[in-house]
Amino acid sequence: MEYQELSRKKRSQKDYTMCFKLSVVSQVEKGEFTYKQVQKHYGIQGRSTVLVWLRRYGNLDWRKPIIHTMSKSKETPAQKIKRLEKELSDEKLKNKVLNTMIEISDGQYGTQIRKKYLSQQSSASKKRD
Repeated sequence: MEYQELSRKKRSQKDYTMCFKLSVVSQVEKGEFTYKQVQKHYGIQGRSTVLVWLRRYGNLDWRKPIIHTMSKSKETPAQKIKRLEKELSDEKLKNKVLNTMIEISDGQYGTQIRKKYLSQQSSASKKRD
């Protein structure tokens, strides 16, 4: 008899009201809970029940997993400036490396990787005249 009291009643998705489903979806999308936390909190037994609700009733795209990094909205202005300056310096370095590679390729192999748009435009305009 104790075993029957401890076992849970199996539920199907039809047992949950639409209002409840939408409430759960909204809590997950607002970031109040993860989908696993909301399952535990409300005692939802199915592994993918909440995910099905998120796909069906949610506004976000739940097909691809979200990689959580430091939330940009919680950054202070100083942290944001520092992050953007680092990204800018990384992109400048990447640009410099690529330009150097193009110059080496042009010099050693005689290639012309960069397009010369101005000369092509001027020759095309001369043909029309």
